[in-house]
Amino acid sequence: MRSSLAGPRVLLRRLREVMAERISGQERLDKITVLIAANMVAEVCSVYLLRADGVLELSSTEGLNKEAVHQTGLKIGEGLVGVIAASSEPLNLADAQKHPSFAYLPETGEEDYHSFLGVPVMRVGRVLGVLTVQNQARRSYSEEEVEALQTVAMVIAEMMAAGELQGVSRSGLDLEAARQLHLEGSGIADGVGLGHVVLHEPRLIVTDMIAENIDEEIDRLDQAVARLRLSIDSIVESGDVAHHGEHRDILEAYRMFAYDRGWARRMREAIQSGLTAEAAVERVQSDTRAKLMRQKDPLIRERLNDFDDLAYRLFRELSGENGRHQDQMPDDAVIVARMMGAAELLDYDRSKIRGLVLEEGGPTSHVAVVARAMGVPVVGRVTGVVALVEDGDPIILDGEDGAVHVRPPVDVERAYVEKVKFRARRQAQYRALKDRASVTACGVPIMLQHNAGLLIDLPSLEETGADGIGLFRTELQFMVARSLPRTKEQETLYARVLDAAGERPVTFRTLDIGGDKVLPYMRTFAEENPALGWRAVRLGLDRPGLMRLQIRALLMAAAGRSLRLMFPMVTDVAELDSAKAIVRREISHLVKHGYKTPTDLKIGSMIEVPSLLYQLDAVMNRCDFVSVGSNDLFQFMTATDRGNTRLSGRFDILSPSFLRPLKAIADASERNRCPVTVCGEMAGRPVEALALLGLGFRRLSMSPASVGPVKAMVIDVRMEPLTEAMDAMLSDPLATVSVREALVAYADEHGISL
Repeated sequence: MRSSLAGPRVLLRRLREVMAERISGQERLDKITVLIAANMVAEVCSVYLLRADGVLELSSTEGLNKEAVHQTGLKIGEGLVGVIAASSEPLNLADAQKHPSFAYLPETGEEDYHSFLGVPVMRVGRVLGVLTVQNQARRSYSEEEVEALQTVAMVIAEMMAAGELQGVSRSGLDLEAARQLHLEGSGIADGVGLGHVVLHEPRLIVTDMIAENIDEEIDRLDQAVARLRLSIDSIVESGDVAHHGEHRDILEAYRMFAYDRGWARRMREAIQSGLTAEAAVERVQSDTRAKLMRQKDPLIRERLNDFDDLAYRLFRELSGENGRHQDQMPDDAVIVARMMGAAELLDYDRSKIRGLVLEEGGPTSHVAVVARAMGVPVVGRVTGVVALVEDGDPIILDGEDGAVHVRPPVDVERAYVEKVKFRARRQAQYRALKDRASVTACGVPIMLQHNAGLLIDLPSLEETGADGIGLFRTELQFMVARSLPRTKEQETLYARVLDAAGERPVTFRTLDIGGDKVLPYMRTFAEENPALGWRAVRLGLDRPGLMRLQIRALLMAAAGRSLRLMFPMVTDVAELDSAKAIVRREISHLVKHGYKTPTDLKIGSMIEVPSLLYQLDAVMNRCDFVSVGSNDLFQFMTATDRGNTRLSGRFDILSPSFLRPLKAIADASERNRCPVTVCGEMAGRPVEALALLGLGFRRLSMSPASVGPVKAMVIDVRMEPLTEAMDAMLSDPLATVSVREALVAYADEHGISL
């Protein structure tokens, strides 16, 4: 065996030549095994590739019986090869036959070989196969030899990811790298999406793996690591994270990983073996991912995201890339991410988005709310999906069933095409209801309105026949802008919204930023509980200049017509009084300077903080209308982070503990003659909307796609028996069980479409 580092480099150069040849995958693999055996002075070199059925198939060999190729296989955990695949660790043995896991395969003719070295073929922490060398003499392989074999294994993994080894398996089964996957998650936004994967954080794509100049590559790596550390230092030491607490601790841990000498040393060693700096980053990250995935401690495994992000940032420093270019997106993009904010989703060209798949995220997370407004189907809580897919993979998601199919077979794709056609026919039936009044079977009118936030949402008013916009989220304009929108820009948008709505009412909610809705151009402060922190009306009252500019723009946009203005996150009537005082001041300012003002101004408040439940009469005496934000109200009442996947399905919104406060709001609305609208997500789901009608609500606001299904339910309802049924369900003060099943049974018994 060669002792210098020249051997691996020569091998890599020859591998590059083989990879450039126009030959079949099998021919390429056979040439690789011959090269490895010759370079490492090994009498045997074998490649086992993992099939979709979990069997490691002997796919190529130099030194063993050629007739055993594609005829011999080992399951994961079986034999030495199976042990390597199960552990994701190299195995270096002076006498392999004495190892307790040694499995003798007579058809291979390997009984004459004693020393054994095997390494996993891995990509993104996934084992795709095993690469081995063997010799007759009893000896342990050196660290340099292990490193060399691992480097070649990485090259094979990249070839598999690029599809260059497809067709190698002759068993009729796909290799693991191209295996069809059926993953289960939770349906978050209804709909079916067929398309191709677009990773929200694009994976490290190494196109040039073999170094021309080792010293230059090490220098490139060192400079990139230095720039990375400086950027992280800047984040940690900026005023944005000056407060002590959990967030600073996390960032300090993140910085600690970036400064870890072992991390940098392993990448340098990978370059010494002949890899480019980019390939070294990918190699070390894949090894780190495999090790962390085997940890049982969830806290340790959660550090995986930090290392993944570090590797991605370092790769960008090396390549000079700032991320994905929009023009590189396919026209049928299905975005796959661990988690993302609402603003990040809005950065994409919505005309190209067919769906969204998340490892995390619940049905009331802001990105889910925005996706529903965009009509994008979403599946969340899909464990490990980011590591299991590649950019460009064919993918299907079902937002109703929570199913995700990666690289689906033809019959599955055909079935979903039929489902899309069926859904289109059902939507056509709903569209047929658009001109029909939203009135119950007993003659009670129910106002069905849209939630919106961008101009592109407005054409759906005509398509669905909705009665207006019950919630216009003004912050979306701020989130998609690169700088703070000027007063004139805001005025123009609001005027166009009013023009598009025509005679239909529009309720504008003032700026609701904070939590996960962060403006990139506005300085924020780290908070341990941002959802409970400095956001919405609290921020507006502390930054009155910002609130005044927005209110002025709204008043000017509505000059000579009606304006409905609503404040979010009101916790105390004193906040409402202060906000109304700002409105009065702006009206006086406009009148003084000769501007026209709205002919009719109605001011309302969101009820989404539990403290307002004990101030209902005081609030409604100060307001012309109120709106229930059921998402946040439910979050705060159950102390449930709306984005926490471990909690998102823990409590049912149709539990008596939540329905009773809603009933109190409906009763207060009637008592004070103050109209109330429910504009949270529950208003757009037929079963939940049925419960709201039974509680006494007559105004609902929802995503455009929900208007048809909810209207179909409304026209079947008779209010008197429904109200009696809801009263009966909530009459027992000791009742704690969700009324969902009882409501579904009631709808079935009374012929109500759900």
